[in-house]
Amino acid sequence: MLCLSGLSVALALALVPGPSEALKEGDCEVCVTFLGKFYQLLKDKDVKFTSADIEKALTASCKDTKGKENRFCYYIGATSDAATKMINEVSKPLSYHVPVEKICEKLKKKDGQICELKYDKQLDLTSVDLKKLKVKDLKKILEDWGESCKGCAEKSDFIRKITELMPKYAPAAANARTDL
Repeated sequence: MLCLSGLSVALALALVPGPSEALKEGDCEVCVTFLGKFYQLLKDKDVKFTSADIEKALTASCKDTKGKENRFCYYIGATSDAATKMINEVSKPLSYHVPVEKICEKLKKKDGQICELKYDKQLDLTSVDLKKLKVKDLKKILEDWGESCKGCAEKSDFIRKITELMPKYAPAAANARTDL
């Protein structure tokens, strides 16, 4: 009798679904987006889909990245300062045209940090009140544009610099703003 109940418990546990391995909406946002763009770039450039060629192209592509995409490249080992090398976990499946979502699922199992990366929210510069933003956010806008504000000590200095550079980096927002 005890053996029968133990068997039924084991059977019940085997039938209970475990945590699903499939990615949910929003999971691995940076991984899926970056690898999707990278895969499309490979197809557009007619690169041979060999593991070695993909690794070279991935390393070259990662040299130009910034922000969260650079952090992703660091995690997979495609940057020069990376501590680990998981680049073959990306290049080999890509050479077989495995969907990027599946590649990111496998990377998530290897290193959970990869799927924790999320893009920063983009500010709508046409409607946002710059005076209500924090200095950190103002610095982030300038950093995204590849600019810095040397000699800026106060919030008003950062706002002046952003409004000065807005026609160059966000012309639509500059035209829509009425407070200039």
